[in-house]
Amino acid sequence: MEMGKRVKVSESEFLTEFEDEKKTNGTINNHQFSWNVSKIADNRFHVIKDKRSFNVEVLPAIDGKSQIKVNGTVYETETIGKFDELLKRLGMEKGGAGKVNELKAPMPGLVLEISVKSGEQLKKGDRVLVLEAMKMENVIKAPADVTVASVEVEKGKTVEKNQVMVRFA
Repeated sequence: MEMGKRVKVSESEFLTEFEDEKKTNGTINNHQFSWNVSKIADNRFHVIKDKRSFNVEVLPAIDGKSQIKVNGTVYETETIGKFDELLKRLGMEKGGAGKVNELKAPMPGLVLEISVKSGEQLKKGDRVLVLEAMKMENVIKAPADVTVASVEVEKGKTVEKNQVMVRFA
């Protein structure tokens, strides 16, 4: 059996261990599972688990965090390594230092939705805006607990990579 890996999906953590190279069965939080995975395209898969069908699409990473779309719902995922776990146990989680002053576009795209306004206080992970890039909708979230100073983009307008979209106080 492969060494276990901690995986964070949205705000939930799971310990995963696979029993074979093809990763078709193993355990999640010490509960047995098996699934059938068929590749449809480079980043798209069809998964059957517990007699249920799932369409899974691996989306581009944003701010170093992977995203997957399962049956139309986007989930942020992160593999937590041994170093990350050690930092967490020591109370020194990564990304905890430094003030965040602005939110930049991770890629060129079209602003589909803006969910915040000036003066609004956000918690880390709150939805800030939706950016369409390569025909995929990417939910851009607050990188930390922040207060919105200004929104620098408009709904329906395009942005370039690294363009400032939101400034924080």
